[in-house]
Amino acid sequence: MQGAMTALITPFKNGKVDEETYAKLIQRQIDNGIDWVVPVGTTGESATLTHDEHKRCIEIAVEVCKGTDTKVLAGAGSNSTHEAIDLAKFAEEKGADAILSVSPYYNKPTQRGLYEHYKALANSIEIPVVLYNVPGRTCSNIEVDTAIRLFNEVENIVAIKEATGKIENVVALCSKSGISVISGDDAINYPIIASGGKGVISVTSNLLPKKIADLVHSALKGEFIESKKINEELYELNKILFVESNPIPIKYAMYEAGLLPSLEYRLPLVEPSEENKEKIKKVLKKYL
Repeated sequence: MQGAMTALITPFKNGKVDEETYAKLIQRQIDNGIDWVVPVGTTGESATLTHDEHKRCIEIAVEVCKGTDTKVLAGAGSNSTHEAIDLAKFAEEKGADAILSVSPYYNKPTQRGLYEHYKALANSIEIPVVLYNVPGRTCSNIEVDTAIRLFNEVENIVAIKEATGKIENVVALCSKSGISVISGDDAINYPIIASGGKGVISVTSNLLPKKIADLVHSALKGEFIESKKINEELYELNKILFVESNPIPIKYAMYEAGLLPSLEYRLPLVEPSEENKEKIKKVLKKYL
């Protein structure tokens, strides 16, 4: 489990998932060397999709990637274990290569609860499972020891998306186990791989897939000077894409870049403020 991965946005048109645009966006990722696409994660507004919409997005990703070198890491997370299992089984049945499952949010499980949740989820399917640790959103932190225990004791738990912003976690995970650590924070993609990480799940690659693919592939080949150069080049863009809650800025940036025919969000998400729209447009001019 490694490489350049894109946390796909979900385009909407007249309040519904814009399936045609979604397929085109996925094809663009394939054409630009992205190794994995990640439908219906945080960036894909999974929290406001119906289960039917969620599943359809997975289906489209699998259909578009079929016969290519790009694989599908399907979002299959919930704060209800049985709901996460339902999504995971669907993803496996439809041909997804692996699932990404965010730690249960809102109900704040203990570390024992997290262990039992992920064990039950992984045991319900045969494809690989990637843990997703983003406590800033979930109030549910997968501690290093819990992640390592899951990796050691559950065969198909193979990786963790680390979005804590803590390089110390990456070093600890890499030094204590063979689990693949995947960056979940574009600003520190290079430092995470240089510290032993195996790839990135990127928001920025929605807009600049080839740049992120080049950054990751060069780092994984040990070409750290080139990778660091790209990471620094993208710093200003990475920063502005989180000026408001993800995926608000990236969808606006994609719209301004002409990659989205319409700009729509699902409430409670709304368009960026006028001030932030101007900031995003100013930065985009440097990259497009």
